[in-house]
Amino acid sequence: MNKIKSIDLFAGVGGLRIGLEKALKKLGFKHECVFYSEIDKNCRKTYEKNFPKTFLIEDIKSVRKNNIKSIIPDHNILLAGFPCQPFSQAGISVRNSLERKHGFQDKDQGNLFFNILDILNKKRPETFLLENVQNLVTYNNGKVIKKILKLLRKNYYVPDPQILDARDFGLAQRRRRVYIVGFLNKSLNNFVYPERIKKELRVKDFLEHKVDDNYTISNKLWSGHINRKKRNKKNGKGFGFKLTHPLDSCTNTISSRYYKDGSECLISQGLNKNPRKLTPRECFRLQGFPESFKISSSKVEAYKQAGNAVPINVVEKICYKIINYLLSKENKLLNNKIAG
Repeated sequence: MNKIKSIDLFAGVGGLRIGLEKALKKLGFKHECVFYSEIDKNCRKTYEKNFPKTFLIEDIKSVRKNNIKSIIPDHNILLAGFPCQPFSQAGISVRNSLERKHGFQDKDQGNLFFNILDILNKKRPETFLLENVQNLVTYNNGKVIKKILKLLRKNYYVPDPQILDARDFGLAQRRRRVYIVGFLNKSLNNFVYPERIKKELRVKDFLEHKVDDNYTISNKLWSGHINRKKRNKKNGKGFGFKLTHPLDSCTNTISSRYYKDGSECLISQGLNKNPRKLTPRECFRLQGFPESFKISSSKVEAYKQAGNAVPINVVEKICYKIINYLLSKENKLLNNKIAG
């Protein structure tokens, strides 16, 4: 059985890696993640609980362009969920309020795509998978995504990006993200992203059977949610809490701020009881993480990490398509490198 090597950039807690590993296992390949990068120390703690002894470079910006070949290990596939805050609607709003730059102009997070690009152009892995918020596609009237694709397409065959929703892939969460794949062999064409899975979903299938009353929100918080929703509706904002019933087909998108008040998904417990927040484990389930995944002992960090994670079911299907596509096209470069 052959081995495929990957690198995991802006790894978070390893969702992209898990999705790839699940796909490779189904296809009969072994997997080795030769290094990961993650700047958040709490994410690294969780990552290393689940993937011990993986070579780490905390800040990918610390790797200078002329050192990439010597520092970055050889690999077959590059994975990167590069920071989405500079391109997300919420992130842009926050940056505007603080009079900070967003998009590529954000020198801390917005220009990290160019670090990915440098690695691709220097190391030339056979394929890559990038993930970001769907707003990346329309940000700055589509100019940013056009620039990204133009730069990637200099050395790679890159089909048009696809926005895929987690609820179309067996997860009871509405979570739309844009995915970009690329192939070093530019003679390839007609890659097709995975099609949605027709499956009836219920939120209750992702909930724990017994949940501590500590997750039931207080009267004060519940009345605050109700009053805020009334005010926002009156002001035409349309924002407020979302009450989710166990028999609903999906929740709203779970974000990294969920720990604050749970507004995007409060689980109904009937008329005679205040709703409750999801538990951290339920949030990870809604992202497709396996039960064996070791989550942070800090609830706040666990919520943040789940909210920033990728939906594993979607990643698995895309990775399965990527590897199958390369094999079906008999890409000798891939086969030779794997064999070597």
